[in-house]
Order: sequence, then structure tokens, then C-alpha cells
Amino acid sequence: MTEKVKVVLLGLFFLICLTLAYFENILFFDSLKNVFTTIWIAVPIVFLHNVFAVSLVMLGMVFYVRFVLTFLPQRRFEYAVLQHPRLFAFIFTAVILGVSILRTNTLLQTQLLQNLMPILLLSLPQGILEAYAILLTIEKILKRSITLRNIVTVYSIFLLAAILEVSFVHILFHI
Repeated sequence: MTEKVKVVLLGLFFLICLTLAYFENILFFDSLKNVFTTIWIAVPIVFLHNVFAVSLVMLGMVFYVRFVLTFLPQRRFEYAVLQHPRLFAFIFTAVILGVSILRTNTLLQTQLLQNLMPILLLSLPQGILEAYAILLTIEKILKRSITLRNIVTVYSIFLLAAILEVSFVHILFHI
């Protein structure tokens, strides 16, 4: 099997995973009220949801790197992300942190500007952890230096973030 065929198959696998993630996301957000009733159920479910998300980011970035290296000519513009992995990882991470704040807003079903302080207090601690893990992941993948140890570290950070997120939501709803 040639490298081009492998990259195309990886891209198709990524699209299938993206479609499955869409349905998982719908299922996750539709069952939030039931998930957060018990803290011992919520932590593993939130953790798995986050693991699916970061794994999809990993898969997408691996596909991107392999696509660029296989199909695009080696010119300055095409390789900009690969040549500046930290900058791209930082920008991508900022977007993820923003999404984390919006996700907390969705969890609380509130108006973002009316209840900004509780939303920030709930979303920033785990959002910063998730952002750091994603920054680490993207930077390592773009530098083509990711190891199993890095992946375990990222998943461990996401476990801690899930514990924080569920704990803060549990505290907020039981005060």
C-alpha cells in the first residue's frame, strides 16, 4: 500500500470518526441532566466524552501532517503550520478554551453575559487543563514527536479536568 493510499484511508477514517463524534455529542448533551445526578457516573462519562474529543483532535492532526507531507509541495505557505507548531497549537488551544466556556454556558442553560462569573469559575479550571493538554498534543503531533507517554499524560490531564468539571457542577447545583 502506498503512502498516498494510507493517507486517503486515514482521512476516510477521520471522517467516519467525526460523524460518530457528532452523534456522541448529541447523545452526551441530551443526557446531561441524567449524567450529573450522580457524581460517580458523571466523572467517567465526562472523561470519556473528553477523551473522544481529544482523540479526534489527535487523529485530525495526524491526518493533517501526513496529508501535507504526502500531497503538498514543500513551499513556505503549505508548511507554515508544520514550521510553526507552537503558534498554531496556541491559537487552536485558545479556540478550545473559548468552546469550553460556551460548553459550560450550555450546561448551565444561562445567558453568557448575565452570569459570566459562575460560568468562568466553572469553565476556567478544567478549561485551562484541557487547553494545556490539547496544546501539548498538537505541538507534539506537528513536531512529529508524540509518544505513548505524551498520550497517557494528555489523557491523565483530561481525567483531572473531568473530576474538576463534575465537582464544580455538583457543588453549584447543590449549594
